[in-house]
Amino acid sequence: MDKTRKIIHIDMDAFFASVEERDHPEYRGKALIIGGDPNKRGVVSTCSYEARKYGVHSAMPTKQAYKLCPHGIFIHGNMEHYREVSIQIREIFHRYTDLVEPMSLDEAYLDVTENKKGIKSAMRIALEIQHAIYQELGLTASAGVSYNKFIAKIASDYKKPAGMTVVLPDEAEAFLESLPVTKFHGVGKVTAEKLHGLGIETGADLKAWDEWDLIRELNKQGYRLYRAVRGLSDSKVNPHRERKSVGRETTFANNIFDEREMQDMLFKFASKIEESLEKIGKHGKTIVLKLRYSDFSTITRRLSLTEYTRDARMIYDAGLSLLRDVYSGEESVRLVGLTVTNLKPLHFENLKLEGF
Repeated sequence: MDKTRKIIHIDMDAFFASVEERDHPEYRGKALIIGGDPNKRGVVSTCSYEARKYGVHSAMPTKQAYKLCPHGIFIHGNMEHYREVSIQIREIFHRYTDLVEPMSLDEAYLDVTENKKGIKSAMRIALEIQHAIYQELGLTASAGVSYNKFIAKIASDYKKPAGMTVVLPDEAEAFLESLPVTKFHGVGKVTAEKLHGLGIETGADLKAWDEWDLIRELNKQGYRLYRAVRGLSDSKVNPHRERKSVGRETTFANNIFDEREMQDMLFKFASKIEESLEKIGKHGKTIVLKLRYSDFSTITRRLSLTEYTRDARMIYDAGLSLLRDVYSGEESVRLVGLTVTNLKPLHFENLKLEGF
């Protein structure tokens, strides 16, 4: 375990909402919710801290958000604009290091062990980045600093908004022991319930368990958590992190039974997926269909093709085949999605060259 690395995790504070507040002063200090019309089907992308006081959070249905916060300001947001701002933020990161691994539009890992400015203190670099983001873009970010990605990510969430937490190697285990297990990255609702059922509430509780007992109870997650609570992680910052899938999904304004409407949506998805695959120079071999019914139960089915493709027609035909296999027409559907996974680069030898 290399504890000499200097890793920073930068997490923008309520990113989409903060961009809107910056660009529209009338939203400042208000309960702003990005998610569209609450009278229609949709989910919350993010919300301002004022809205969070009422229990609103990302991935919550907008109708539920409206019940919790009826005085909130609901807007659709502008994803293209958020991407542009995200690029500006990454340009600031690259002033210090090229070892930048974006995880989404609003967060990234940076390895600053060796950096362009020769600054020895990772905390100083994190402070400079926070200052630059605020001065140049009018936005705030929180930072976590430690010797591995796992701890740095937890640390960036420890003091929000606009906070910074530094966890040194000799402080790591005590820091992790003090946390509720729900703060561990990767512990969602289901895993948290299992852990609580085992009497594991904190990192200290988790650390008291034997490795094989955790694996028996939680499988791979048990192995990961046994290492995590001890600050053991060798995952490196990867600036060339490969995209593993390309997909599209939509939630219908009203639950539907009409299979033809689903087919039309799959056709649109296939065309968009083909465009995305062309942009990243890849093709895929596995097609995944996702259906979510009115009771929120969700099924996924996959089909492996005999050859790699990025052709919209082949992707659509595979999706249609999966739909006809699983959908009976007896249950209403609220969401449909289509994804191509098992990707690999499209090499020159795969192309048909004319005239040579």
